[in-house]
Amino acid sequence: MIELAYPELFLLAPLPIVMRFLRAGNRSEEAALEAPFANRWRQLAKTSSLGFQSSPLKLIVLILIWLSLVTAATRPQWVGEPIELANSGRDLLLAIDLSGSMQIEDMQIGNSLVSRITAVKAIAADFASRRTGDRVGLILFGTRAYVQAPLTFDVKTVKQFIEEAQLGFAGEDTAIGDALGLAVKRLRERPANSRVLILLTDGQDTASTVDPMEAAALASEMNVRIYTIGISRRLGTSSNASGEVDEALLTAIAQATGGRYFRARTPQELQGVYQVLDELEPVEQEKSTFRPIESMTWVPASVAFWLALLLIVLRTWPQRRLRSAPKEQQYD
Repeated sequence: MIELAYPELFLLAPLPIVMRFLRAGNRSEEAALEAPFANRWRQLAKTSSLGFQSSPLKLIVLILIWLSLVTAATRPQWVGEPIELANSGRDLLLAIDLSGSMQIEDMQIGNSLVSRITAVKAIAADFASRRTGDRVGLILFGTRAYVQAPLTFDVKTVKQFIEEAQLGFAGEDTAIGDALGLAVKRLRERPANSRVLILLTDGQDTASTVDPMEAAALASEMNVRIYTIGISRRLGTSSNASGEVDEALLTAIAQATGGRYFRARTPQELQGVYQVLDELEPVEQEKSTFRPIESMTWVPASVAFWLALLLIVLRTWPQRRLRSAPKEQQYD
């Protein structure tokens, strides 16, 4: 159906009539100026009009132009039928480790080895781009944790941020607890049954100001489900040397929040982890409706344009006929 954004502008429709009456009321008789050849000029004006000024055609065209412009100013728009948007999905945060150890080249793709971060970015970006219906956000962490992309339906932008992530941006150490705390802070305002965090790291917690298990306990209270992924060819416990995955810690974090821990020693295993995560059941959230709106301003604006063009033609056509007439006929 057609709706007007500013229907009150139709009050301007009688404005030309009002102005005409005001102008007529202000007219005063002034002394006429006697000009030579006045009769000849009067005859030329009468001949050139060819009845146009004496007919109502000019007035009708001008009125239609004015009404078309006023209609265009009201911004008519076509409003379509309501379309229901199903906001079914989760609020899913990806937390990716950018510590220095992620540059280790032990991920084999074909016959060559690539760095851990290269494999992670390729697979995580693909995972994020398939999250249709989910709000996806991105947390990057090293010595510090920060939000690179807030929760959004714009998964293309999140994918781009993942692909552009660079090692060293957040420091060389690993702050797992800080990343968990930041994720809980971002997710606590969302519906309680749709809060999901996927945390990927290849090391131990070495720089957090927040204890990882305390952050996990808070996440459990806030109904944030955490899935942890340890990426490395060599997996160990918290007593191992720095740079090895603390498998016990990651398992405890996941279990405390109702999630799962996954180990990924190759890109193929990491791809398999994301395929499992892909199968998580979406949660039905509030539905919203959308009514498509198409501007129709161009219709009355086009009418005004063509009427103005017609007015120009009607005014110039008699002049052309006058110029084409024999001179003796013009000045008899």
